Parts: sequence; C-alpha cells; structure tokens
Amino acid sequence: MNRINTLFETKKARVLSIYFTAGFPALEDTIPIMEAAQAGGADIIEIGVPYSDPVADGPTIQDSNMIALENGISLKKIFDQLKGFRAKIHIPVVMMGYLNPIIQYGIEAFCQKCKEVGVDGLILPDLPMQQYQDDYKELFEQYGLVNTFLISPQTSEKRIREIDENTSGFIYMVSSHSTTGAKTGISEEQIAYFERVKAMNLKNPRLIGFGISDAETFTTASNYSSGAIIGSAFIKTVKDSKNLSEDIQKYIQSVVN
Repeated sequence: MNRINTLFETKKARVLSIYFTAGFPALEDTIPIMEAAQAGGADIIEIGVPYSDPVADGPTIQDSNMIALENGISLKKIFDQLKGFRAKIHIPVVMMGYLNPIIQYGIEAFCQKCKEVGVDGLILPDLPMQQYQDDYKELFEQYGLVNTFLISPQTSEKRIREIDENTSGFIYMVSSHSTTGAKTGISEEQIAYFERVKAMNLKNPRLIGFGISDAETFTTASNYSSGAIIGSAFIKTVKDSKNLSEDIQKYIQSVVN
C-alpha cells in the first residue's frame, strides 16, 4: 500500500504536511531540509519543483522558485539529490509542481523516476481532471503514484464529489480564493467553507492549505479536516535560518505540540 494511504489509515487527525522548494535556499539543501522536517515531526513532505511562472503562488514561494532556479535546480538535479533518500526518510513524500516542466522531462520518464527514488504522490495544480483521466491516470497508477487534486471555496459540490471519486490519497483544500502565503488567522467565511465540505462526508481525507502558519491556525484547520499543509511560513523559516536542522525542528514542534 502507498505510504500516503497507510498514513491516513493510522493517523486520523492533526496530520502535518510541510512544503518546501527544492534547491532553496541553497542548491544542496533538499535532503537536509527533508531530514530536519521528519525529525521535527512532519507527517508528509511536499517537494516543490521550481518553475519560472508559478501563478498560484504568492511572493514567498515565487521568490524561492526564482532563487532555486538561479542556484541551478532542475528536475534531473532533484532526482539526483533524491537517490537513496529512502534509507533515511520513511514518511510519505510528494512532488508538487506545474505540468510544463514535467511534460518537458517526459511524463512516463518522470513517473519512472518517482517510483525509482521512492516518491509516493503528486500534486499538479494545473492538471485538468479530464486530461488526468484520459492521459495520466493509468500511468500514475502503474507507477504507484497517488494524485492529489485541489478544491477551493469556489468549487461546486458536484465538482468536489467528482474530485473525491478520482482521488486515492487526500484532497488538498485551498483555504481561500487567493495565492499561497501565510496570513493572520482564519475567517468565519473560511470556517463556513470548512464546515460545508466536512458535512459532505467525502471518502478521502482532506488537508487544508494556504494561510496555515502556526499552532493556532494548524489546530483550527485540523478541527475541520485531517490536518494541514504549511508552505510559505515554513519557507520563511528556512530562508531566515542560521542553523537549518535546528530551526526547522524547532518551528515544526512549535506548530504540532
């Protein structure tokens, strides 16, 4: 069974997924960040594949993408870095990115590499459902990759149920109709959205992302879902760090404890 499915079968609440950009802040920081995130208590690691036009992301993640690309990161380099990571990292690992670099790399070659190094799943925000069903679903399944779709407050119930039907890992609940970024607090409007989706009794677990940054927002999100995803706030921690391992562990523990 895929590590993602196993995780959600064994841990029903307060699942923390940590997103970071590969090759940031320095080119070879990818594995050290993963090791520190696991040691700190993260349940899932999302590796961001840098792209020159990350339209869904706010300034923090866009900036990390640019720096990583300037550092020389590429999909080939990421896979080189990930060789043998399963000797140390036992938690689920997901690759998140835009479709264009993956198509350029070659979809099947990409899936083969993911399986080879030990990646468990994919989050491709700009992959249309129909294209997934027609072109990629069988391929992803062949290589044991769980595909995660995103929903937002604007997503209709019909669409949410279609996504639930075509998901086998977890659903990424975007907390607001905006780009990524750490924001202060969670609004009543967002709570109403969380409650509405919770009441749908979907078959897949849900993780809430966008605007989750600390223990308070993590706990609030976890009251309405299986847990949450932290990206921008984690990337800020990494960017400002003088001691990556120490600061990452300290930050994650401040969120989950």
